[in-house]
Amino acid sequence: MRDFLNPAPSLNGKAILVTGGTGSFGKTFVRTVLQRYKPSRLVVFSRDELKQYEMNQEISDEEHTCLRYFIGDVRDQARLEMAMSGIDYVVHAAALKHVPIAEYNPFECIQTNIIGAENVVRAALNKGVKKVVALSTDKAANPINLYGASKLASDKIFIAANNLTGSTGMRLAVVRYGNVMGSRGSVLPFFRKLVEEGADHIPITHPDMTRFWITLEQGINMVLSTFEMMKGGEVFVPKIPSMKVVDLATAVAPDIPQKVIGIRPGEKLHEIMVTADDARNTVDLGDRYAVLPVYRFWDQAETPYADARRVDEGFSYSSDINEEWLDRSGFDEMIARARI
Repeated sequence: MRDFLNPAPSLNGKAILVTGGTGSFGKTFVRTVLQRYKPSRLVVFSRDELKQYEMNQEISDEEHTCLRYFIGDVRDQARLEMAMSGIDYVVHAAALKHVPIAEYNPFECIQTNIIGAENVVRAALNKGVKKVVALSTDKAANPINLYGASKLASDKIFIAANNLTGSTGMRLAVVRYGNVMGSRGSVLPFFRKLVEEGADHIPITHPDMTRFWITLEQGINMVLSTFEMMKGGEVFVPKIPSMKVVDLATAVAPDIPQKVIGIRPGEKLHEIMVTADDARNTVDLGDRYAVLPVYRFWDQAETPYADARRVDEGFSYSSDINEEWLDRSGFDEMIARARI
């Protein structure tokens, strides 16, 4: 398995803010930064006081004196600006992510995922933040559901914001990856819960459905390395394995029959992270792809990625035609690495 931590930055002495800091990614990101670095300040920004209270019981701000817990919502630009005062790096992980719920509540999805993205950009610009990395999703490529469409709009906002930085030198980039193994709301803990409850079948939406899989540690390493290598405006996509959902269900519950229940509203049969249309601007960086911006935001004297291999014309990175697949041993290794 790739670790995606090459090159890695030093965050010693840096002030960092994480929106959505009490989510699966945010909590693990905070733990990782505290273990590896000595930041001057690490701000957890989220809107749920209960989650912040519970997180503070696990990761105490008394033990880690650089840690700050800020109640706030990305819909509130003024609160974001207050939280970003003196911040060097921002990781934007806050989002409404549940596909069927977004389909049923479109106004709320747009307020958080699109207006929230704009507020993060405005606050970062106004407070002199140096770098912003925004988390995206495979559902943002050729989206068919509102969640994916809202994240595509968010990606475009962060990329285009490089036009607005002027003399500040702030740079923004996006990291896009697939399903996180074991995160809240993912299919793995759902299947495990069914097994624990003695279910008589495992529900499968479609027998041919495939998904990309990544561990939280890999996702965090992608974000950390992006801070080091980004020039501004890229969408970084890790090379990660695919797996059929039926194979995952069999690995989790080999003795329980499966029942096909049909695809949920807004759900794709296969996911894609680099489309054929994006391929003309995509380079292969070894352990990841980078979709380069149509407009170059960096200094014209710079020639980043000049030596990187361009992907073939018509290339697409889709979960059903991926070159890398998880078999049972690979699945077990990923579970062991994820410690879930």
